Amino acid sequence: MTKTPTHYFRTPVTAPGPLGQTMVRSMGAIRRNPLSYLNKVWRQHGDVVQFPIPRPPTYLVNSPEGVRRVLVDNARNYGKSTIQYRALSLVTGDGLLTSDGPTWRSQRRVLQPAFHHDALADLGSHVAEATARIAREWRGIDERTVIDADAFMMNAALEVVAGSLMSTDLTGQSAEIAAATLEALDVVIARARVPISPPSWLPTPANRALKRSVARLDAAVSTMMSARSSDPGADLLGMLLSVRDENDQPLSVEEIRDQLVTFIVAGHETVASALGWAWGLLAEHPAVADAVASEAEDVAPARAIAYSDFPHLTYSRAVVEETLRLYPPAWLITRSAGSGDRIDGVEIPAGALIIVSPWLLHRHPDLWDNPEVFDPSRFASDVPRFTHIPFGAGPRLCIGRDFSYVEAVMVISELVRRFRVEFPEGQSLPPGEPLVTIRPRGGMPLHVLPR
Repeated sequence: MTKTPTHYFRTPVTAPGPLGQTMVRSMGAIRRNPLSYLNKVWRQHGDVVQFPIPRPPTYLVNSPEGVRRVLVDNARNYGKSTIQYRALSLVTGDGLLTSDGPTWRSQRRVLQPAFHHDALADLGSHVAEATARIAREWRGIDERTVIDADAFMMNAALEVVAGSLMSTDLTGQSAEIAAATLEALDVVIARARVPISPPSWLPTPANRALKRSVARLDAAVSTMMSARSSDPGADLLGMLLSVRDENDQPLSVEEIRDQLVTFIVAGHETVASALGWAWGLLAEHPAVADAVASEAEDVAPARAIAYSDFPHLTYSRAVVEETLRLYPPAWLITRSAGSGDRIDGVEIPAGALIIVSPWLLHRHPDLWDNPEVFDPSRFASDVPRFTHIPFGAGPRLCIGRDFSYVEAVMVISELVRRFRVEFPEGQSLPPGEPLVTIRPRGGMPLHVLPR
């Protein structure tokens, strides 16, 4: 019988977890698919798992109470100084997603007005335009043609975020910028999965790809800023150009750049991921798709779906919620413990890395009946708090959460009422690939048929 260690090198063992030699043998599998490994150790060891990693001590937390402790009740103790966010900052800089402490609080105060209720109506008009463009293109596609619904959603989501937050028309450029975003994020996630990466200045193939993709994003942002030199406007970009700090100084070009790239990257990748999976799930569940189409016809029988319809599209909202339960874009949330704490009875040392995985939480059999089954009726009523956290929770709750819901519900409602989707013969829902978001491996190949 193997004796449970009391220390990993000099790090005390305070929770169950895999043995060191077991984890070493699993390193290849961990790098290939960390989500599969997290799922395995959680099911073997319980809701708080300690990994045999001495620096930093690393824990998986997968209970509603533990999630609440980390993200809400003691949120100030758990910062974003983790390898995942440091890697992401190579793309986004010190933007809202990766900043921490007083810097983050200052940024949030500046940016919050751009996401208030009044801005949602303007968002709705951009969503309607992007959806209408997709509908026109889909009407011209032969039923035998296979499309990649994931790519369509990526381009549309990028056009929406650029139009609504930056008043910029990216029609015709969205595919190129989306490709640059994905290329940059692929490099970032590869760096975050290894303890030591080559310095960013070393001209490795990955670093060259990162430099190339970030340069494309920077060029897009520079063009947006130059177009506003005489009239900042009233959207997110205008606010960033007009704001003054406590010394009456404007934001630097780099500070504005970091926020714009953050919202280009995070603002379209997350909602596009959810929409891509939604199409796959609707292809697998045509009765659900029929119910979405019926609701859309009841709500707006003689016109396109508009923002004012959003409160009435309750079934479509449930479909989006259930999609986000099964395929949460932010499948991994990491935090660093500033001081020692106690989570679910487990002692957490200062400096520990805490992993919260919405993917695992959303599949917890103690929280959800038949958790692997797609069932939008789960959301016919409220679900218990801290069991469904696709956008995080607490003070670091995604600032664009409401934008994402409006966009996803409007797109799904309007297009599903007009089109049916089917997988090509012999194909089904592709496996998820855990990158920065959960992406369908190989895209989402579908046939599109008019209703």
